[in-house]
Amino acid sequence: MRLSRYFLPILKETPKEAEIVSHRLMLRAGMIRQQSAGIYSWLPLGLRVLRKIERIVEEEQARAGAIQMLMPTLQSADLWRESGRYDAYGKEMLRIQDRHERDMLYGPTNEEMITDIFRSYVRSYKDLPLNLYHIQWKFRDEVRPRFGVMRGREFLMKDAYSFDIDQEKAVESYNRMFVAYLRTYKRMGLTAIPMRAETGPIGGDLSHEFIVLAETGESAVFCHADYLTKDVPGEDLDFNSDLTPIVKDWTSHYAATEDVVDMAEFEGTVPEEKRISARGIEVGQTFYFGTKYSEPMGAKVATSEGTEVPVHMGSYGVGVSRLLGAIIEANHDDEGIIWPASVAPFHVGLINLKPGDELSDGACEALYAKLEAAGIEVLYDDTDTRAGAKFATMDLIGLPFQVVAGPRGLKDGVLEVKDRRTGEKELLSPEATFDKLKAALTV
Repeated sequence: MRLSRYFLPILKETPKEAEIVSHRLMLRAGMIRQQSAGIYSWLPLGLRVLRKIERIVEEEQARAGAIQMLMPTLQSADLWRESGRYDAYGKEMLRIQDRHERDMLYGPTNEEMITDIFRSYVRSYKDLPLNLYHIQWKFRDEVRPRFGVMRGREFLMKDAYSFDIDQEKAVESYNRMFVAYLRTYKRMGLTAIPMRAETGPIGGDLSHEFIVLAETGESAVFCHADYLTKDVPGEDLDFNSDLTPIVKDWTSHYAATEDVVDMAEFEGTVPEEKRISARGIEVGQTFYFGTKYSEPMGAKVATSEGTEVPVHMGSYGVGVSRLLGAIIEANHDDEGIIWPASVAPFHVGLINLKPGDELSDGACEALYAKLEAAGIEVLYDDTDTRAGAKFATMDLIGLPFQVVAGPRGLKDGVLEVKDRRTGEKELLSPEATFDKLKAALTV
C-alpha cells in the first residue's frame, strides 16, 4: 500500500481524553476515532489489525472443532424472559422497542439465542458434541466507558457455545476451548494466564478468565511466576485426545482474580520468590454452566435409552476488539506501538527519503514489488514529507521492520533495515534486504 493513496490520519498531539497507553497510541496512530462515549469508528489501520486478530481466532476455533455462524445484534426480550435474565441483567443491557412496541435488546451476550437455535434443530445425542460460535458486535451500557477499546460500550466479541450430553462430556468441551485459548493468545504474542474467576451474570460454577499482565489492567491479580514461562501446546496437538493433563498442568499453580482470591491460600502455597501481585487485562473467559439455560428453555435431546435430558452447556468469550488494546499495552515503547508480526497491520514500512530521485524511486519500487509478490505486506511511504516526520510515523504505527532508501546509501548500494522491536539497524544490499525480510516474515 502506498502511503500517498492511504488514509492514515496521524495525530501529533495526544487527545486529552486518552488515559492509558493503548488509547493514546490508537488515537495518535489513526486506528480509531471516537464517535460517542465508548463507541468508535475503526479506521483503515485499526481495521487491518482487527481482521488479523479475527483470523487467528477463527483458525484456532476451527482446530478445536467449533463451527462458525452469525447471530444478529438485536434480540427478542422474550428469549431472555424464558431464561429469567431479562429483568436480572441490569442497566448494562440496552432495552428498546420496535415500531410494533415489541420489547427488544441490543445483545450483550448470546446464550439465550444460541439455546433457541439449538432446541429448534437438535433432537438426539447422536448430534453431540456440538460447538457453535460467532464473531459479532455487542453492546453493554457501561456506567463509565473509558480506556478506549479496553472498556467501550460497543465491542467485537467471539463467543462460542458448547452442547453435550452430560457433565463429563461438557468438561471435555471446556478443556478443548481452554487449550485453544492458550494457543490463540500465544499466536498474538501474548502470555495470557488462566485464572479462577467469578461467573457473574453468565452463571455456572466453573470459569477461568484469561489475563494479560499490564500496569494499566483493571483488575488486581495474584499468580505463580511460573505461568510466565510455561510452554503452550504446539500445532501438532490432537484436539480429539484427552486434554485433561494439559488443563491440570495449567491450573496446578495458584492464579486468581481479585474477586475470588484466597490470600491465605496464595501466601501459603506459593513460595515468596514466586508470588506475583499485579494488575491484569481480561482478554477472554470460559464458562461451564450445565443446564442453566437448557432446562428453563427446553433444550433437550434423546439419550441412547430414549429418555430426554437437558443438554449441558458452556460458553467461551474472546474480546476481539479489546485484544488490540491489550497487545499494545504489552508491546510499546516511548516512540509508539511495537506490533507482533502476526497481527501487524503491515509487515514492513518502506521509507523513500527522496521521492523523485531516480535512484531512490527505482530501488523502492523494485523492493516494494518483490516483497508484495512474496506475500509480505508493505506500507510504502512515497510522500513528499521531511525525513524526521517519516521516521516518527513509522515508529508510532510500529510495523515490525522499517527499510530506509535514500540517494546517499544507494550510491554505496545499500538500504538501512531497522528491527522495530530491538531498534537494531543494518546496512544491506537490496537483495540481502529482501532475503532477511522474507526469512523473518514468512513461514
